[in-house]
Amino acid sequence: MVVEMATTMRVMSSHVAVQRRFSLLISSRNFLSRNIDTLPIQGRNLRFVISYGVTKHHLMYTKSEHMMRSSLRRTVARAMATPAVVDSEPASTVNKEAEVSTSDTELLSCPICFEPLIRKGPAGLNQAAVARSAFFCARCRKGYSTRDVYLDLTLLATAKEYQEIQKPRTEVFRSPLVSFVYERGWRQNFSIYGFPGPDEEVKMAQDFLKPTVGGVLLDVSCGSGLFTRRFAQSGDFKAVIALDFSENMLRQTYEFIKQDRSLTAVDIALVRADVGRLPFATGSIDAVHAGAALHCWTSPAAGVSEISRILKPGGVFVATTYVLGPLLGFAPISRLGPGYWDDAELEELFQICGLVDIKSIRRRNFIMLSACKPEQA
Repeated sequence: MVVEMATTMRVMSSHVAVQRRFSLLISSRNFLSRNIDTLPIQGRNLRFVISYGVTKHHLMYTKSEHMMRSSLRRTVARAMATPAVVDSEPASTVNKEAEVSTSDTELLSCPICFEPLIRKGPAGLNQAAVARSAFFCARCRKGYSTRDVYLDLTLLATAKEYQEIQKPRTEVFRSPLVSFVYERGWRQNFSIYGFPGPDEEVKMAQDFLKPTVGGVLLDVSCGSGLFTRRFAQSGDFKAVIALDFSENMLRQTYEFIKQDRSLTAVDIALVRADVGRLPFATGSIDAVHAGAALHCWTSPAAGVSEISRILKPGGVFVATTYVLGPLLGFAPISRLGPGYWDDAELEELFQICGLVDIKSIRRRNFIMLSACKPEQA
């Protein structure tokens, strides 16, 4: 420990190494991450370097660059001079500090291995806390952080060269134009098919979601936050997570939230992710809502199975979509192209994915389905 800490001190004290973004410090991240919480209180500067450097692999200097370097040298020197402080630190205090810095690690997970992410930053599932936090997967050695206004937890969040083009029904909602007009004319046309409108749909969903009041709700394929905002305003949930694959939809969500003063004190987090690879720990979410979304997913089966995985025992999933009926039922559209089913097909899909107690409300081509994750035996 003494040798490694001394090496780290020499790296920190080197002006050249500092200008090269602490590359050697990052290579020693395993040791530092294990011991950062045992350093004296002034180690918070070092904590910042580790949490930011490990995930972003670079350090953006503040205007007091010289003071930062001096503080780092003093911190490590003090730790070396008084090693007894490390050994005498009560275990309960260390564990308490760790809980504060990683309070949501059992919820947000790596999209690759589903291991809980290590979080360094303020606790809370709100936009301010998430934006100021750094997330790191110890197994995959990958860092995740807020991009623009959302936390990117897609599989390709850190990709620089490799890209994948999604199917047209997914790509269309990534368009800035479609994202902008979604609440400015697009969604209103759903009434033709029997959709009762956002306010009424939320009330219907709330009836199904009563068993999960007080928990965390995940609004999958949130779009522009049409339902996210209404669920947050209801006060039924301690936090609402708005999740979508479309970067521009999440930007629209952020803009609408920013304009609504009633949401300033509400816990809302914005996450970019694929419904077929939800970045949450198994059995960690109380409720999931997917409004007018199933027919847009690349694989509805993969999406529903993922939702079933992340739901807590007794958790509730509520979804709305189109079904065959008087307007769309003139031909077997579910056979001519994906995206439209009848009631029996959707109920079977939910059952296959391990959900029970399936209920539905039907209005022409509109259907709302509710299902639960079975309670543990």
